[in-house]
Amino acid sequence: MKGIFFTCISILVATLLIPLLIITSCHMEAPQRKDSHKIEEIRESDFKINVYNHETKEIMEMYLEEYISQVVAAEVPASFELEALKSQAVAARTFTLWRIMSLGKEGHPSHPSAPVCTSHTHCQECLSMDEIKERHGKVWMSMYWPKIQEAVTETAGIIMTYNMDPIEPLYHSTSGGKTENSEDVFASALPYLRSVSSPYEERSPVLIDEKEITIKEFIKGLKGKEKDFQIKEKDMKGEIKIIERNTGGSIKNIKIGNKNFTGSEIRSIFQLRSADFTVDIGKNTITFVTRGYGHGVGMSQWGANGMAEKGKDYEEILKHYYQGITLSKLASHRK
Repeated sequence: MKGIFFTCISILVATLLIPLLIITSCHMEAPQRKDSHKIEEIRESDFKINVYNHETKEIMEMYLEEYISQVVAAEVPASFELEALKSQAVAARTFTLWRIMSLGKEGHPSHPSAPVCTSHTHCQECLSMDEIKERHGKVWMSMYWPKIQEAVTETAGIIMTYNMDPIEPLYHSTSGGKTENSEDVFASALPYLRSVSSPYEERSPVLIDEKEITIKEFIKGLKGKEKDFQIKEKDMKGEIKIIERNTGGSIKNIKIGNKNFTGSEIRSIFQLRSADFTVDIGKNTITFVTRGYGHGVGMSQWGANGMAEKGKDYEEILKHYYQGITLSKLASHRK
């Protein structure tokens, strides 16, 4: 294995600079399983990060792996296969390191001095231990919390890199069968966020969804976006035309009345589960039928679980959804 030092001011915790040594390899073995599978077992090689709590409006100092375990508990069902939980743990950890190295000690503009927060709106959802216990109860804590800790402990310190840098590991609930290229949804074309198949999502409860609104609500929503929007209500079927779809299936361009919209804009206006949709026009209503849930870029969480059910391990899952990446390990977690 070859190694390099990441000496970065952005990993400044309190008053200490934490050097990160990333060990790279085409194949890398995760840490050996611990008997008790508890996060405390890796505390001596862990380090702390600042996390902004949206509920208390305070900055919390948390161990990285403690934070990751609470993110995994919030982001995916604990009933997922262990390898899918490991995939989520690595993705969450990578996102955290990517944020730290991108933002530095100044943190995010929405929460200065903290690179990440507890909200899924622009970071990752993270529940406190009290919130996890209150939401799930004692039985869940007994059955599933050890499983989440196992997934985090067995991947401790492992992140995804591309050209030796932590990647931006976007992920979402369900892709609808195929993920999207990053530039088709967001501004940048990233080499590791390419459209790939995601065929094992059948068990996702949000694979297919319908939302019905009145035609009046439909027109009002579009006028809220475009003030000079006009449409012939008597010819609604002729006034709505899907012009182009992206590689993954989401709508790139849809013409409605006298205006063109992106699928993402329509999704936002009407709070749809995804931008991969069809439109069914009734007498007084419009029905959107969506496939998938989320922006569709990067790892599909339900697709990852489907792959795990088919016998794929977390490394295979991650290398499928994030093209050309290397699994690397932080020096602070080396044994």
